[in-house]
Amino acid sequence: MSAGHQTVDYRRALEALRNGVPNADAVRVLGSNQEKVEQHFLERLASMEEAVAGERQVRGLLLEGGFGTGKSHLLKYLQDKAVSEHFVCSHIVISKETPLFDPAKVYRAAIEAAVVPRLSGQAIQEIALGLRQDTSSYAELYKWANRDDSGVGRIFPATLLLHERLNNDPELVEEIRNFWSGDKLPIAHVRQGLRQIGQAATFHVRKVPARQLALQLFTFAARLMLGAGYKGWVLLIDEVELISRYSAALRAKSYAELARWMGLIEGQEYPGLMAVATILDDFEAVVLEQKGDRDNVGPRLRSKETDEYNILAAQAEVGMRIIEREAVLLTPPDDSVLDQTYRKLKDIHARAYSWEPPDVEFGIRAMDKAMRSYVRRWINEWDLKRLYPDAAVNTEEQELRPSYEEDLDLEQSSEAEQATEGASEARD
Repeated sequence: MSAGHQTVDYRRALEALRNGVPNADAVRVLGSNQEKVEQHFLERLASMEEAVAGERQVRGLLLEGGFGTGKSHLLKYLQDKAVSEHFVCSHIVISKETPLFDPAKVYRAAIEAAVVPRLSGQAIQEIALGLRQDTSSYAELYKWANRDDSGVGRIFPATLLLHERLNNDPELVEEIRNFWSGDKLPIAHVRQGLRQIGQAATFHVRKVPARQLALQLFTFAARLMLGAGYKGWVLLIDEVELISRYSAALRAKSYAELARWMGLIEGQEYPGLMAVATILDDFEAVVLEQKGDRDNVGPRLRSKETDEYNILAAQAEVGMRIIEREAVLLTPPDDSVLDQTYRKLKDIHARAYSWEPPDVEFGIRAMDKAMRSYVRRWINEWDLKRLYPDAAVNTEEQELRPSYEEDLDLEQSSEAEQATEGASEARD
């Protein structure tokens, strides 16, 4: 790499660290000091092949830490590790656009964010182009898709067969790839394609309800990645604490979804997939205890006295127990980690701007102080001293905490879309 390119990379890394938004350059510069988490993660990746053979989902990891302690940075670091081990990897940030309780939106976000080893472009399209019908991995995919206990509707083996054989209809092949990416696919188009290859009587294809389809897409996509020769699919789910701002009913659904992605819903596992999620370290105290979710979510759902709500109650309680008992606390930075990070950043700032940065103050050292606070302080002070060398720099710090107050705006769009989908299904 030329010196000019390195300078740009260093500046991009500094800009990302200054703004608290980790990117690949920042991750390469700082690495990670979370050795215990990295070990757990690599062990789970290594167990993927055995888990798939046993039709099991690899157990997920829930990571907790304070605001600004580097949870998102760590996920980016783990993503680089996973991709280097030949896993497809998706970093998803829970938000208004991607609510945890809505699997369809989580799936679309996961596919849009997916990083495929040594490939660029739209993930599913690139993966589909790489399918090789003469490989054992593709044979396993085809065999699985046509099993009665695959867990997916008949539209999936039908579209897989059409994708393989329908060379004279590129528009339908493109529709199929888009369907695997989360778009809609008219059943009539599938049936027409089956007639073209003389397989109309083999597949009785029916519409899958939207709420089931999203989960079946996760199941199929993970198998599709295995069929294309990748080792599996890693979901990195960031900022799970946002579920605290949903209504009580949607918090319950979100706890259940967390249990799903951690691989702890009996009978609903996703072989070929594993998840790592992050959450703030005070979520348990503020939401499960103070808001009363631990004591109230299950009984409130069971009071509905239906099988559906009884099942949801049990799943939500599993999700809450994961937060209480299984979350891995990130190691706070000790003096040696701070000193090492400081030296790395000082060297990077020197290389980025071709100068010799002076030493700057660390500020108050404390075990509960976020790494982000140190990093931003150092970078800002070096920037100011480089631009205004004679000026006195005095940095003031103020701790910011995210809100746990309910915000119904976060869920309105999903509720409206679900109502529209439900009406569409009724018409069908």
